[in-house]
Amino acid sequence: MFQMLKQAVLATIAIMLLCGLGYPLAMTGLAEAIFPSQAHGSLIERDGKTVGSALIGQNFTGPEYFHPRPSAITAPDPKDPTKTVPTPYDASNSNASNASPTGKGLVSDVSDRVAALKKENPDAAGSIPVDLVTSSGSGLDPDISPAAANYQAPRVAAARSIPVADVDQLVAKYTQPRVLGILGEARVNVLRLNLALDELHKKSP
Repeated sequence: MFQMLKQAVLATIAIMLLCGLGYPLAMTGLAEAIFPSQAHGSLIERDGKTVGSALIGQNFTGPEYFHPRPSAITAPDPKDPTKTVPTPYDASNSNASNASPTGKGLVSDVSDRVAALKKENPDAAGSIPVDLVTSSGSGLDPDISPAAANYQAPRVAAARSIPVADVDQLVAKYTQPRVLGILGEARVNVLRLNLALDELHKKSP
C-alpha cells in the first residue's frame, strides 16, 4: 500500500514539474527566440518609450488622426456603482455590447455614429464602412479596414494641411493583406498608421 502511494506521489510531482514548469519554460524560451516581439506583447516603441501594443486599440479622437473601430467597453461609474461609464479599449476589461442586431439600442448607437462620422468627415466619398459604426467583440480591435482608413483620409489631410495623396499612399503602405492570401481580411493597424503619419508630418515643409 505504502509503495503504491509513494509511486503515485512521485508520479504526480514528476508530471507537475514537467507540465507545470518544464514545458511552459521551454515554450516561453522558444517563443522569445523565434518571435521576440510577439512574445513580449507586440509592443511599439518611439524614441525609446513604449507607446502601445499593435494588439490593443487606442482611443484616438483628434481630427488629425485616424480613428479606430468603436469600443463598447464599460465599467462601473466610480460616483455611482449602479451605473456604467465608457472605458474604451481598456485591456483589463475586454467585452462587447452583446446588443441584438434588431435591438433598438444598437440601431440608435449606429445612427448616432453615422451622424457623427458625416459631421467629422464632410469631404469623405462613398458610403461609411461598417467597421466605423459597429464595435468589435473584444472592444480592443487595433485594426480598421482599408475602406475605413480611406474614408477618413480627407479629414486627416485637411487637419494636417498635407495633400490627400500623401495620406492615401501612407494608408496603402500600412495595409496588411490577408494572411497567406486567404485568411481574414485586409487591415490597417491604427496605431502604426498614426505614428507614421506623425513622422510624415514632421518631414513636411
